[in-house]
Amino acid sequence: MKQSAAGAVSARQPEHEVVIIGTGFAGIGAGIRLRQSGITAFVMLESADDLGGTWRDNHYPGIAVDIPSSTYSFSFEQNPSWSRVFAPGRELYAYANHCVDKYGLRPHLRFNTRVEKTVFDADNRLWEIHDQQGRVMTARFVVSATGYLTQPKNPDIAGIETFSRPILHTARWDHSLSLAGKRVAVIGTGATAVQLVPTIAPEVRQLHVFQRTPIWIFPKPDAEIPWVLKKLYERLPFTQGSARMATNISTELIMVLGVVYTKQMKPLIKTVEAICRQHLKNQVSDPETRRKLTPDYGFGCKRPSFSSDYLKTFNRSNVELVTEGIERITPTGVVTNDGQEREVDVLVCATGFKVFENGNTPTYKVYGVNGLELGQFWDEQRYQAYQGASVPDFPNYFTVMGPYATTGASWFAMIESQMAHIMRCITTARERRATWVEIRREVHDAYFAEIRERQLSTVFYNNHCAGSNSYYFDRHGDAPFLRPSSGLELWLRSRYFPIGNYRFA
Repeated sequence: MKQSAAGAVSARQPEHEVVIIGTGFAGIGAGIRLRQSGITAFVMLESADDLGGTWRDNHYPGIAVDIPSSTYSFSFEQNPSWSRVFAPGRELYAYANHCVDKYGLRPHLRFNTRVEKTVFDADNRLWEIHDQQGRVMTARFVVSATGYLTQPKNPDIAGIETFSRPILHTARWDHSLSLAGKRVAVIGTGATAVQLVPTIAPEVRQLHVFQRTPIWIFPKPDAEIPWVLKKLYERLPFTQGSARMATNISTELIMVLGVVYTKQMKPLIKTVEAICRQHLKNQVSDPETRRKLTPDYGFGCKRPSFSSDYLKTFNRSNVELVTEGIERITPTGVVTNDGQEREVDVLVCATGFKVFENGNTPTYKVYGVNGLELGQFWDEQRYQAYQGASVPDFPNYFTVMGPYATTGASWFAMIESQMAHIMRCITTARERRATWVEIRREVHDAYFAEIRERQLSTVFYNNHCAGSNSYYFDRHGDAPFLRPSSGLELWLRSRYFPIGNYRFA
């Protein structure tokens, strides 16, 4: 509170109506929706010196989208110029910049601003946003758009700090380091390695791929998009919309019917697994190598991938698949549990990211009503949020990628639906001149109970997921990455939930 000249008490006013934290596609989508709704008093905070999130940080050799480009884009901003069915990463980065410029977001960006904590001022009904430089700004609403895949996860292997030669994490690639003619070890065989390994194999002298858990690989129907088709997309946008609809439907069939409704749709998931096994057989000549590359968990427990190059890379004479566990790293190589040491010149960690861990979701401290800290609450009481967007005791705070937010055909479908939900709350608050918007506890708790019940039908509880080593799971054994619903249900519920589920004051 502050005193006026006349001695009356007046409420402290926020500097901004909304602060968006993060400038990946989630943050960009949030900024676009705010401007489309006539809200311009907002800023977008970014810890790095550039926008783009995942597509800024990840630029390792071979990086590309792993679902068709027509689906991996905003529905309202289709790009007729994708070079391939599965676009390379540099085109996604360019697309992010295109969206920022077209929708006038550049003036709202604040780079090199790493948020350390946000604190809710209940007396004045606003958020204080503290950055690591000690600066503080205030906002009525906070939209957290930091995403899941932001903080690289390094392997916890004895001796790795003693390795005397270059170490790369795929999310922090150094293009000044040439791999040509070198002996390279890649630790990890997830979706990143699936793209990296076949790209670097032809140039290295020897490639050792250390696999803990194999990955389901689906054939990748990738190809260059002919210029005639690009011109057609440009002049008749509905044709690209039709292509998007087709890829959305096929993705939904596999990811929703097969993964969300595994218990009811077991024949479908078994068919998908059979396709993947046949693809493996067609690609890999050695039976023992095929056996090692065959998952012993069900399709969908761990993020699957598309590739028509990864598996056949193991036919090369200079590529070795190593499934023996790693005992330690030495200054010059990698020692496996059988005592064998492989000397390498470069160590590449394709070990993914921290996901549902305290300190990553979210990447900063969030102190709500009565000093409750969100990351600690989730870590102790399970990850939970009403429709992936809001939590009781954290008024005026919304997450684009909260627990159980993701489902449907792509990240973009999720971002658009989450922002539809969040904008209903913010615009209703404006209409009612409300300064406090909070999900009702009984509504939130009932929703979380529903989610946990519906999870019992998913792949995570019905297809031998225990050995998958999947980032979908958290330390509680829950799988808060995926909402157990269809993309259509996500779309409907985000736009038509009862607005009375929130308390406006």
